[in-house]
Amino acid sequence: MQERKKISVNDLVAMKGREKIAVLTAYDYCSGLIADRAGADVLLVGDSAAMVVLGYPSTLYIGMEEMLVFCGAVARGAKRPMIVGDMPFGSYQPSTSMAIENAGRFIKAGCDCVKLEGGMEIADKIRSIVDAGIPVMGHIGLKPQTASLWEGYKLQGRTAESATRLIEDAKALEKAGVFSIVLEMVASEVAEIITKNVSVPTIGIGSGVGCDGQVLVLHDMLGIYENIKPRFVKRYVELSKSIFDAISAYTQDVKASRFPGEQNTFHISPEELDRLRKKERK
Repeated sequence: MQERKKISVNDLVAMKGREKIAVLTAYDYCSGLIADRAGADVLLVGDSAAMVVLGYPSTLYIGMEEMLVFCGAVARGAKRPMIVGDMPFGSYQPSTSMAIENAGRFIKAGCDCVKLEGGMEIADKIRSIVDAGIPVMGHIGLKPQTASLWEGYKLQGRTAESATRLIEDAKALEKAGVFSIVLEMVASEVAEIITKNVSVPTIGIGSGVGCDGQVLVLHDMLGIYENIKPRFVKRYVELSKSIFDAISAYTQDVKASRFPGEQNTFHISPEELDRLRKKERK
């Protein structure tokens, strides 16, 4: 079987305008392995793990050490997709030197690049990380790391003024050297304008079909995480119910001594069992 080529930054940039880019979040070895086999182009080890895996109320609470564990697990499972490490809140804001150092830690953990939230205000940090040899994915529109501190989780680009700022942010990120830009909850018309006005691929989440690619949180599209159900999510299956039913059936089987059955049981040979019983009688 011919080994599949690893997707590089240049491969991803070349897909703009030619082929839509399929991006998924992943947080562990098994999901990375399956997403790779299923044909995902990019796996984002997102700070959304804070909520869907660790049970925090928002993405603010996850730290570098937790993110690096998730990144290493995904990297061991997925070989073809590009693996993006989502830099958590506080890992790049304080200083440029910290941003570069922590970006490097993601690469050492197995990532191919990193993602930072923010526009013009972090362009200098992005440029410095890129200059250090580390590819960067940008992220504008709704910024979950800080949204709760300001206006909440709202659609971005609803007015001409805010749309103009988003376009300026996208151009600033492009100039800083990002190889792609995530557009989260941006009005679809504005996302399409941004996509046409930058040379790098845009990855939409709740931003319409006009983007160069799309990303969804794995636990959302599989119907596992139920605390939040964003309108932009398409649930391809409702695994939460299937998992609940399976665990309930297992629990009932254990209580009723239906599990383990004979097919799940191992035995000592009759001869050895006889010898054991004789020893026990002495």
